[in-house]
Amino acid sequence: MHKSITSRYFYSTAVLLLCSIAVMGFAQMYMFIGYYRNENNDKLLATIDSTIALMKEFGMTDDMDLSDDTSMTLARSILLTSRVSGNTIYLTDPYGCILRASTDDESEYVGRSISQRAMSAAYATGSYTELGTLGGLFPSRNYVAVRPVFSSSGQLTGFVAASIDASNLNEFLANIFSVLVLSAGLMLMVSSVLSILLSARMIMPLRRMAEAAKKFGAGDFTVRVSEDGDEELNQLSKVFNNMAENLEKIDVSRRSFMGNIAHELRTPMTSIKGFVDGMLDGTIPPESRDHYLAIVSQECGRLTRLIKNMLDITKLEAGEYKVNATNYDVWETITAAVFAAEQRIEEKNIQLSGFAPVKTVVFADADLVFQVVANLLDNAIKFCPEEGEIRFSVTQEKGVVTISVRNTGQGISADALPFVFERFYKEDKSRGLNAAGSGLGLHICKVLVNLSGGRIWVESREGEYCQFFFTLPAAQKNTRQNGEKAAR
Repeated sequence: MHKSITSRYFYSTAVLLLCSIAVMGFAQMYMFIGYYRNENNDKLLATIDSTIALMKEFGMTDDMDLSDDTSMTLARSILLTSRVSGNTIYLTDPYGCILRASTDDESEYVGRSISQRAMSAAYATGSYTELGTLGGLFPSRNYVAVRPVFSSSGQLTGFVAASIDASNLNEFLANIFSVLVLSAGLMLMVSSVLSILLSARMIMPLRRMAEAAKKFGAGDFTVRVSEDGDEELNQLSKVFNNMAENLEKIDVSRRSFMGNIAHELRTPMTSIKGFVDGMLDGTIPPESRDHYLAIVSQECGRLTRLIKNMLDITKLEAGEYKVNATNYDVWETITAAVFAAEQRIEEKNIQLSGFAPVKTVVFADADLVFQVVANLLDNAIKFCPEEGEIRFSVTQEKGVVTISVRNTGQGISADALPFVFERFYKEDKSRGLNAAGSGLGLHICKVLVNLSGGRIWVESREGEYCQFFFTLPAAQKNTRQNGEKAAR
């Protein structure tokens, strides 16, 4: 079962918090232990120094004979020092054997010896400290400090040791641990509330997107999500809304496309059926059948062109066509397109201008360019009036060749210019509803020009002219003439 973002956020926060508390706790405990140890060592050494100072006052540093009355006075002074400092003081001979101990029952320690390691280290460095039992002298760990005692002549006469029970350290660490556990519990409680609130705030936009996505799945592409919140979520919301807008446009385009297809197919099929039924039931007399059969043939041709254009668009937009671009003279294509439409041009007595071929080499697929020029020329012939003019233009600048086809006539209204390259678009006001057209020719031109690496646009002035432009890459050097350039 998948975990929610809230639970993951909470677990992540809890683990991070616990790890942070653990690291902080161990670091603090280590620092406290070091501080506590240094503090006790300093106190023990200060106690030892006070004891040695007393011994010097009583003249006991030259001779560790502790059996006379002077030694008893010293012992009482040492006992008083021990009680004031809270430490236990031990006096030993040069061999580490304990002679005096500031305890209520010194017999427990008198006659026992401190560790050889402690004596050696104290003699060598002047002092020795440890957290231990001093060679088994104590039943539990103690903080211990040892200093040597020297006579006025520099001879070792004994050692002074001081100790304090380390059990209070364990109690201190236990208190620290309790505080850390309590702090961890309180912090976890607070963090759980904060993580729930913060995660709920963070995932709210995601939930809105999920709801919007469900509506998309149900076919409603009008829903949008709010573009507020944190920067990352705001960017995601913008991308999501852009996607929704594109999906809505695609859906509208699809519905329009299907409606246009149905309309374009229904019109010629209705005509065909009507004429054929008229011939079958005798409504159309035998002497008129050839005329109406010619109309039926024209409508069948219209259906064939429509279906071919639809298949071409599907193939081109699916990326199935591979562009075979080569260097060639674009005027060859223009000339071939003009010769193919020569009869229609002559029937309308259209004048051609600008048709003065000058070798202009482009890098493109000749078949694609021919289809573009043929479609634009066909469009110009349809809407050019009797004895009108069609003008060609080919210019080259900065590695780009621009081809234009201009025809006189009614032109295109300014409102319609942005839509002329859309599927099935026909402008009835300015150009008339031409029954032979499917509204796909200019859209195919746009797709073909894009595949060729150029762009296409139109300029028009109502009542005067309409001019289509498209660009192609100029000839490229060191290009294999059999180039296999994949469709962009």
